[in-house]
Amino acid sequence: MSGSTAPYLALITSEHALAPNFVSVINTLTQGSADEQVVLQAMPQGYDLDTAVGVQLDSVGLWIGKTRAVSEPITDVYFAFDTVGLGFDQGTWFGPFNPISEIVLLPDDAFRTLLRASAAANAWNGSIPDAYRVWDIFFAGTGFTIGIVDNQDMTMDLVLFGPAPDALTLALLEGGYLNLVPAGVGVAHYIIPSVPDSPLFGFGLDNSAIAGFGTGVWADYLT
Repeated sequence: MSGSTAPYLALITSEHALAPNFVSVINTLTQGSADEQVVLQAMPQGYDLDTAVGVQLDSVGLWIGKTRAVSEPITDVYFAFDTVGLGFDQGTWFGPFNPISEIVLLPDDAFRTLLRASAAANAWNGSIPDAYRVWDIFFAGTGFTIGIVDNQDMTMDLVLFGPAPDALTLALLEGGYLNLVPAGVGVAHYIIPSVPDSPLFGFGLDNSAIAGFGTGVWADYLT
C-alpha cells in the first residue's frame, strides 16, 4: 500500500505550487517516506499475537520462547472425508513444509494457540484459582473452558468443556503442549465430554461442569 504524499506537497510555497515539474520532483522524493510511514503504522498489528501470520508470528514466538516446530510429528490430524473427528471444522488442512501424513510445523492457528498458552503460563502464580483465571484468558472467545481435578498424588486431570475440539487442538493437548501445571506435577488424564457442550455425569452437583441423570454425559479419556 502506498502512502500519501499530500502532506508534503501541501508544504510547497505558492511560488512553486503551480510548477508541475517541481511538484512532480517533490512527490517522487517524498513517496518513499510516505510508504515507510504506512509500514510503520501497520507493524503493531502485523506483530500482534491475534493478527500476526507467517514469519511475523514466528517473531512473536521467538519473543515468547516457542517455535512452530513440534518435538514429535503429529499424525492423524489432516482433513479427510468419512473419518470421524477429521471432517469440516475438525481436520487440519495440509500446509507447506509438512510431510503428507504428519505435521512437524504447526500452522498459524495452532501455533497461535500454543503461543497464547505459553504467554498465559508466564503470567500464572502456580495456584489452582489463578490457573482458572489464566485458562479463561487463554480460551477467551473460543467457547472452551477448562476443569482441573487435583488427584492428590502429584498428578492432575484436565477436562476440556465446550464445543467439539478440532483434531490438532486435541493433539496439542494430549502432547502436553498446552499444559499449565506446577513444577513436579504431571497430568494423568486429558478428558472431554462424550457429547460436546455438555457437563460430565456426576452426583451431588448440577452445574455446567457436572450434572446428574438426563443432563450429564460420560467422559472420554484422551490418554
